[in-house]
Amino acid sequence: MNILRSLILIITIIGIVSCHSTTKKSPITKVTVSFKEDSLQFTESQKVFIRKVLSKSEDEVRKLLPNLPDSINVIVENVDWNLDIVNGVTGRTETNHPPLVLVQISNNYKEGVIDSVSQGLKSTIFHEFHHLSRGWAIQDNKFSYGIPNAMVNEGLAVAFTEIYTGNINDVNAYPKEAHNWVKEILALPLDADYSQWVMGEHPDGRTYIGYRTGNYLIHKTIEKSKMNILELSELSPEEIIKLGGY
Repeated sequence: MNILRSLILIITIIGIVSCHSTTKKSPITKVTVSFKEDSLQFTESQKVFIRKVLSKSEDEVRKLLPNLPDSINVIVENVDWNLDIVNGVTGRTETNHPPLVLVQISNNYKEGVIDSVSQGLKSTIFHEFHHLSRGWAIQDNKFSYGIPNAMVNEGLAVAFTEIYTGNINDVNAYPKEAHNWVKEILALPLDADYSQWVMGEHPDGRTYIGYRTGNYLIHKTIEKSKMNILELSELSPEEIIKLGGY
């Protein structure tokens, strides 16, 4: 009798183990997407498409940047802004704790939201997720104050996005005098105006100086050092500036 009970118990355990070993684990969602709809709303089909592009973009970035945070919150907003210079989509990395990226999608770009998502969302995610992997955020920023750090970190994100998405925007293009712009930025005081020198318009008429100069510096450093964008993304701004010959 005891032998029979033991056999039954063993068979039961084997069955349970076998069941668990053949059951596929559900995939873990790394990006949580929510929609900010205070006034302008997305349709359900637009939300499905946005989630699809976000998920595919995340998969691609994670293969390139393995130190990307495990869980990322993305808040998407429908706006009526003119975002033509960035193919209808813009964004910002708000904080690293917890990782949060805010994305604005214009309904005024070409034929509307779907065109914006098709042409601009992937690039925005690549750019902002690169910031997350570096720790470059509006809050919880791991880098010290100063325009040179902004130049390098924005340049890395721009170059990374251009190289891996093939999407190149004129707004990030650098002029022939970019070499002098780098030296100009490196000579700035620590309290130099971020909006003038990085992502806004300078009093002399130049725009997005930090992005464009940073893009130049990174491409020059890749050529000079023979390192690729992923290798450079592991270095500090100071190391990159030095490798670039400044």
